[in-house]
Amino acid sequence: MAERTPLLHYRLSASVNESGEHRETLSRRDEDEHRSSATVRRKSAVKQPPKLNTFFGVVIPTLLSMFSVVLFLRIGFVVGQCGLYQTILMLLVAYFIISMTVLSVCAISTNGALDAGGAYYMISRALGPEIGGSIGIMFFLANVCGSALYVLGLVEAALATFGIPEGGSSVSASGYAVLPMGYWWSLLYGTVLLLLCLVVCLVGAHIYAKATFLIFLVVMVVLGTIFVSFFAMGPQTIPLPGNLNSSIGPTSSNFTGFKLDTLTGNLQANYTVDYTTGVMMSFATVFAVMFNGCTGIMAGSNMSGDLKNPSYSIPRGTITAVIFTFIIYNLLSVLISCTCDRILLQKDYSFLRDINVWHPFVTIGVYSSTLSASMSNLIGASRILYALARDDLFGRALSPAKHTSGSGNPWVSVLISWFLVQLVLFSGKLNTIASIVTIFFLLVYAAVDLACLALEWASAPNFRPTFRYFTWHTCVLGIIGCAVMMFLINSIYASASIAFMLLLLLLIHYLSPVSSWGFISQALIFHQVRKYLLMLDVRKDHVKFWRPQVLLMVSNPRSSVGLITFINDIKKSGLYVLGHVQLGDLDILPSDPLQSQYDSWLSLVDHLNIKAFVNLTLADSIRHGVQHLLFISGLGGMRPNTLVLGFYDDIPPQDRLQDSTLSLAKSSDNSVQADDPEEHDDPPFHFPPVRGGVVTHRGGVWGGKSLGPQEYVCIIADAVKMLKNVALARYFGQFDQSLALQSPVFVDVWPVNLLRPDSAAYVDTCSLFLLQLACILNMTRAWHKAKLRLFLCVEAGRSLKATEQKLGLLLKELRMKADICTVPWDSEVALHWQRQTHSEMEEPEDEEGGVEADKLFANSFPSNTLRVSDEYLQAVNKLILGQPLLSPAVRFLYLPRPPADTSRYHDYLRQLELLTRDLGPTLLIHGVTPVITTDL
Repeated sequence: MAERTPLLHYRLSASVNESGEHRETLSRRDEDEHRSSATVRRKSAVKQPPKLNTFFGVVIPTLLSMFSVVLFLRIGFVVGQCGLYQTILMLLVAYFIISMTVLSVCAISTNGALDAGGAYYMISRALGPEIGGSIGIMFFLANVCGSALYVLGLVEAALATFGIPEGGSSVSASGYAVLPMGYWWSLLYGTVLLLLCLVVCLVGAHIYAKATFLIFLVVMVVLGTIFVSFFAMGPQTIPLPGNLNSSIGPTSSNFTGFKLDTLTGNLQANYTVDYTTGVMMSFATVFAVMFNGCTGIMAGSNMSGDLKNPSYSIPRGTITAVIFTFIIYNLLSVLISCTCDRILLQKDYSFLRDINVWHPFVTIGVYSSTLSASMSNLIGASRILYALARDDLFGRALSPAKHTSGSGNPWVSVLISWFLVQLVLFSGKLNTIASIVTIFFLLVYAAVDLACLALEWASAPNFRPTFRYFTWHTCVLGIIGCAVMMFLINSIYASASIAFMLLLLLLIHYLSPVSSWGFISQALIFHQVRKYLLMLDVRKDHVKFWRPQVLLMVSNPRSSVGLITFINDIKKSGLYVLGHVQLGDLDILPSDPLQSQYDSWLSLVDHLNIKAFVNLTLADSIRHGVQHLLFISGLGGMRPNTLVLGFYDDIPPQDRLQDSTLSLAKSSDNSVQADDPEEHDDPPFHFPPVRGGVVTHRGGVWGGKSLGPQEYVCIIADAVKMLKNVALARYFGQFDQSLALQSPVFVDVWPVNLLRPDSAAYVDTCSLFLLQLACILNMTRAWHKAKLRLFLCVEAGRSLKATEQKLGLLLKELRMKADICTVPWDSEVALHWQRQTHSEMEEPEDEEGGVEADKLFANSFPSNTLRVSDEYLQAVNKLILGQPLLSPAVRFLYLPRPPADTSRYHDYLRQLELLTRDLGPTLLIHGVTPVITTDL
């Protein structure tokens, strides 16, 4: 029984110990927040305890965390199994792993003051609430289990010394047998010790803080006696408790003192069965045991709030403690190898007590370090729970843990932590839990390395730690080292812990409110996007990889919801920008009026679940504003190549957002509702209400009298001059995708310039652009079941079959699926030619100059604006509407370019209105760039 205690102790030791010393920092932070009045603040400033220097604030807490019972009870086990050579190799590897994490801790600690939560605070403020919260829960559970492990370890150590053996003898290994043994007795002893820890924690963390120096002196004295004993004690024979009840093997071994033969026998590895567990040891299992003594490196950084100069003390104090413990472990390994037989090391894990100048010294060291570790873990668990509750990551589930006492001590968190520790005590022996706790701490270390790596890779200007002895390479090595150790200790538990962390991450992501801590992911995304935008070379553009990059001009989103959602389907993973022009002059305005509008627009993007950017501009006219956006929208190779405008007509707009926002705007408590998104399904928007009465443009883009028909056509002409494709959207004000996609769904394409019936060329750039957009729409998931119908307008005298075959061959080459529908339009064409002949007969002879000018314009910018009669346009409109087929969800029509003569713009717009009247959702499209290829 006496020998099983050390095994449990070694597994408990450092895996949970490191978080204990941050309790005082957390408690003081809680107290500071609780003192809200100015008078209390003044009093607290007067009574504030003096700040700690490097030695008391960093070195002592870190050493106490790293010098646990492993130092006294497992260093001989490591040497006995691995030999001196492999022991030193293990120490080098283990300290290399933790040193990489130490560098990350020092870097983050010197980039700003830490607050309550220690590692949780560092990770959550760097990586966001999801990862920080999940790691914080695991850190809390690790401290809870660690506190229980230390209590049980102390109980077993006490029973090994003072317990009554099972045979009923009154003589124990120490000569004193006063404590009954058994499960319920052990639970009773553990409960009493835990109540002692609870009393200390309820009074406050300052009691433990005052005791740290005394505990440190005790540990140093015990360590000093161990070193003295190697030189002061002579050779002696020591009974082997591992073989006392066995008839096989020796029952005693020797402490030989310094002998070369002893050193030679301990140089090489000799793995045997662990006499306390019956498990065959290996390099991996022993390494996992030894690594427990190397944890506890975060104790100093947790004290940052109590240090005189944190940026100076944390790096120097932590590194000093790590180096000191590394030297001590190596010195002990060498001394043990020179003085103790291999059998003694393998069969008696408490041999340091037997060879000590005074045997109780080692026992006192074990008891003091274990009890202090149990209290520190209980305090640490309560402070982490308090930090999690205060951040509201789990909503009302942890709200009781926010309550504090008058001095700022989170007593409810202490009680909850104590209750959970008591539950863990019922499990009895927790060797399995000890491995899980170690893995949890390794996850925390890896997360700290990841936080430092993310900050370094993000190249954020505000990441300026005064400790600069780290690079992203050290962070990566730390992450890899922690991950390897996790799976080396137990691959199943490591995988389960990662899965548990991911589950918590998803839970927090979907349930927690939005934090204001800043998100490192945004900085990383910015860094990567900038890098790849620089690599996106516009000179390497190729038609094979063309995709629509759309700038949709929106006047008032309230009447544009249908169009916004439809264009989102047609962008095909391309750039999508919502543009808006506000009339005004910045010279006469006190500030930029657009800055306050971005939140509403971004909320609209989230509400409609579209993938779009928002670009707002201030201009003296709508035309100039659109020019601004066409010139400056996008970056590098991601610039809009297609401009989409709502159609210019007199249809009154309708508010598609009024149900979710106007009632919110009229509410009495607007500020509260805006701050609490959980109270409403839809986010608040602050767009002006739609206006009725006389309008100059509707369809969801322009409203009021800010835009005239002349300026509207000028915008189209400007876009064509800039080599931008143009689409005019009509009748999308009431477009509802859910209704439009009810089976069967058809998309009609009319790839002929209906304003120029004398042109029979279907395969020009604009026609192919129509086909491409229709095909892209058909490729999206929502429109995948829609059928494309391509309407082929033919005149009598032409071979219908030959023309249809030619078009079908073209579609096959372009890999497009569409049903070809031939439409005779002889009567419509006849109306056109009649009107044109009549116009030529009435044309005055004395206007030769004007006729020549018209011809010149027609040659440069083909347009038959004056040559197409209203009767012809009305006939074509009836032709489109009169197809004996099911009505389509949307139509794609050919948009001719505006005439060069600006005086004809009114007629051009009127003819477009006649052509598309009552057609339902329609896109008039004009393409200026090749977008289709048949090459691989």
